[in-house]
Amino acid sequence: MKRKKKATAPRCPYCGSVAILRSAEGIYHSHSKDTMLYVCKKYPACDSYVQVHPGTSIPMGTLANKKLRELRQEAHRYFDQLYLQGLMTKDEAYLWLAEIVAAPLAQAHIGYLGEYYCGRVIEESQKILQRKHSAARSGWQKEDPYENRNFALCPGDECRQTAI
Repeated sequence: MKRKKKATAPRCPYCGSVAILRSAEGIYHSHSKDTMLYVCKKYPACDSYVQVHPGTSIPMGTLANKKLRELRQEAHRYFDQLYLQGLMTKDEAYLWLAEIVAAPLAQAHIGYLGEYYCGRVIEESQKILQRKHSAARSGWQKEDPYENRNFALCPGDECRQTAI
């Protein structure tokens, strides 16, 4: 009988300390006391933390300092507009994200991105959104970012791209 591996606490990428699972109270002012975080052991001197999925000890990404948390929030604001404005479906948006960050679909989440890739997501999302707004102003049809591509979900949540 196989034993399940016990999840190990993540380490802080800034100072190397172990992260501690604790309530978000006192850190997140707008979240309930049921929200849990992995917080750097040296908090608040080292201001890195990450939220966990509700009811689990699974982090939603990697520990991040204030600058990276703000970049991730900005990246999400632009990225979310791609499907909220109907430019892509949510599934297509995550396939697009996987392509932009050169990662398997299962790892294509903004919570895993560093500063460089957050910047890329913001920049590339802005380009698509700008083309939509320019097309709307000029009366042209919106440009389809997947016009000459066919994406298919592969087993194991990995993405495969084939030209049509």
